[in-house]
Order: sequence, then C-alpha cells, then structure tokens
Amino acid sequence: AEDARPAPPQGGLAGAAAALNPDLSFIADVAAAWFWGDDPMQTGDHDPQVNGFTLQQVEMSIAKSVDPYFRFDANIVFKDDGAEVEEAYATTLAMPHALQVRAGKFLTRFGRLNATHPHTWDFVDQPLAFGRVFGGEGNRGAGAELSWLTPLPWYTEVLVSVTDPHGEGTARSFLGASDRALDTPLDVQTTAAAHQFFDLNDDWSLLWGLSWATAPNPSGDATRTHVVGADLYVKWRPITRASFQQVALQTEWLLRRRQQPAGTITDLDTYAQLTWRFAQRWGVGGRWEYGGAPAFTGATVVDDLDPDWTEARQRATAQLTFWPTEFSRLRAQASVDRPAWRDPVWATFLSMEFAVGAHGAHKF
Repeated sequence: AEDARPAPPQGGLAGAAAALNPDLSFIADVAAAWFWGDDPMQTGDHDPQVNGFTLQQVEMSIAKSVDPYFRFDANIVFKDDGAEVEEAYATTLAMPHALQVRAGKFLTRFGRLNATHPHTWDFVDQPLAFGRVFGGEGNRGAGAELSWLTPLPWYTEVLVSVTDPHGEGTARSFLGASDRALDTPLDVQTTAAAHQFFDLNDDWSLLWGLSWATAPNPSGDATRTHVVGADLYVKWRPITRASFQQVALQTEWLLRRRQQPAGTITDLDTYAQLTWRFAQRWGVGGRWEYGGAPAFTGATVVDDLDPDWTEARQRATAQLTFWPTEFSRLRAQASVDRPAWRDPVWATFLSMEFAVGAHGAHKF
C-alpha cells in the first residue's frame, strides 16, 4: 500500500524552493595600466594605481523581495586585500503617498554618479571630484533614507538621508578616519537631493538634480563641512527609427566649504563627459575634469586632506568600448592628468568586464 502512494509533486517543491532563493550575480572588473610620470594621483579605490594588472573588484549582488512590504539588496565586493560589504539595505514597497524608506548601509544619492557601481561607469576610473570630496569608495555609510515621488505632472523626486559621517574612503570631508564620537544627533551626515526628469520629445530626454550634504569635520569642536552639488544628464536615443545609436552628455559640479578654526577652505570640482554609442557593439567617449585651487576665508591654513593640492588640476580622458554581448565589455582608455604644481602624468588602461547571474536593470 505504501508503494502505491503517488510521489509528491517534485516540480512544485523545486519551484517553491527556487522562489525563496535570492537573485545572485557576479561582476568582475580587471584592468591593465601603464603610467608615464612620477606618482600617479588616482583618487578612486577601484582605479588602477600602478603599472601592470589590477583586479579592480569582483562584485556579488544579492537581491530579493522579503515579503510584500520590504525588498533586500546587498553588494559585497572582493578585492586582493579582502572582502567588504559595500551596501546592504532594505527598501519599503508599500508605503502610502508615494513615500519610500531605505535603511541599512548604502551609497548616498548625492548627484548622479555617487550611487552607482564601477561596472556602470563609462570610464575605467572614478572622476577626481568624488575622490577628492568624498573618498575613493564614494560617499556611503550606515543610516536611513526617506524619499518622496511628488504628484507633479513630470517626474520629481525629493529625498533626505542620515548616515554615519565616518570613513576615510567614504566621508573624507566629514569625520573621515577620525575616531571622534558623535556628540549630538545633529552630528550625523545629512544629505538632501531633488531630481527631475523630462521627456523633451521621442528621442531626447533630460535629467537634472541638486544635492546638499553636511556633517562635522574633525578640525575643531564645532567645525562642519558643507557640499553643494548640481548634476545634468541629457540623452539622445532615436527610438523613432531602428538604430543602436545613443549620445549622452553628463556633468556634475561640487562646491565644498570646510570650516577650520582659523578660517574656511572652499574648492570647486567638476567633470563633464560625452559618450557616443555609434553601433550595436561599439562606443567612444571623452571626459574633462577640473579640480580648483583651494580658496581661504580668514587666515590661510594648510589643507590637511590634500596639502599638495595648492593649484588647479585638470585631466582629459578618451575611451573606446566594445561590447561582445550585454554580459561583457572591453575598453581602451588614455588620459593626461595636469596638476599645475607638478609634471603631468599620462596613463593608458585596458579593461575587461564580465557579468554572470541575474543582475537587475540600472536606473536611467
């Protein structure tokens, strides 16, 4: 009688088990680099820093809806010097009035590029502006974020987040590597931003935003750093006819003011890039960057973060990209970095990127 019983529906059990598993993906970025000039001044922690080969990162992404109310996302990065939880956060899915909350550890949504990962970048290395202002890992920390998709007839989102202001590579303009404790709740890093998107016509679209971040810095008892940013992204993609072409212009401006006991240090950093995907598998791009000389209000003080950065710095970059498929990318890049206080540095990069697994689409 036991043998006559029907077997359980294995397909149903397997399907139910699979439904409980999170989506996993792995993305590897590897680069070969050669520099001409003394002491390359790369500011990104994922950037090639020396002649030869660099494992920029292997990123493992984990994503899954927890239940009807929450979604979980995590990014764990593996490098030669170890592994790190880059992001791990939960996002609400069912809040009223178009509100949404994130909580955990995440990249802040300051500007456009900061909240993205290296495999989404159009160039091998991080713009100088973000390395100088926030650090080589981009601005991130443990905290919470509240965002609101407004009922305006065009896409408008506003958000505010509070995060830990510590981290040499993630909050260098704030408390950075200091072990100074937070004295009041106002000592957390506060970030606010607004983003608006417009369909100009069937082929043209525009996204722009304003951002602001503030937190204490360790130079004095009541000194703070304020960073104001503006970003613009314009894209042309002719959907009115069969074409793989796409042209995109992207620029960001960061104005930083750091209070010191003897005065205030102000600097302006920016980049602008233009990319053109002229065929299904081929694209080119150019980027110009500028890091302004620090200006001092009050007494002239030594910039403890970048004591050698006393004059303006510019860098120009060109790249050629080939996509064998949507899961791989090959890129050649050349740049010249011209700090006004020292000799220029020329650099060439060859990079390879490979992705496997279920990796979701990225934001516009």
